[in-house]
Amino acid sequence: MRIKVNRKLAVITVLGVSLTGTAAMAINKPEPAHYENLKVLPKDISSHDLQSIMADDFEDGLGVTCGFCHANAKDGHGLDFVSDAKPEKEIARQMMRMTIGINKKYFKLKHAKVGNPALVVSCTTCHKGQAFPDGGPGNN
Repeated sequence: MRIKVNRKLAVITVLGVSLTGTAAMAINKPEPAHYENLKVLPKDISSHDLQSIMADDFEDGLGVTCGFCHANAKDGHGLDFVSDAKPEKEIARQMMRMTIGINKKYFKLKHAKVGNPALVVSCTTCHKGQAFPDGGPGNN
């Protein structure tokens, strides 16, 4: 009986190594994300980088959630991330272009892009965790 148990463990161990190897290959070669309607962010941005920008730059920098810029889905469930229905989304694009431009022109950051931790000027610079910076709607 002890031999059978050991054989079962050996098979489980071999399968575990095989599955782990397959999982490791999948982790090392992630499938590229495909996002629609990106006008400022790179079309080949990774899911990790996009989530980081949305969470760290926008949510933290402006103190908002996704629904601040993204419209509700037509079926009433979740958000329609592709839609340009809300004007706040285009304003966010203009703000991204502005901060990228400021960092390139005044701080000589050759690879300035939204989400880059080396940015000198970011959303938080003016917004400081508020949806509207000082002097904006609701902050007069």
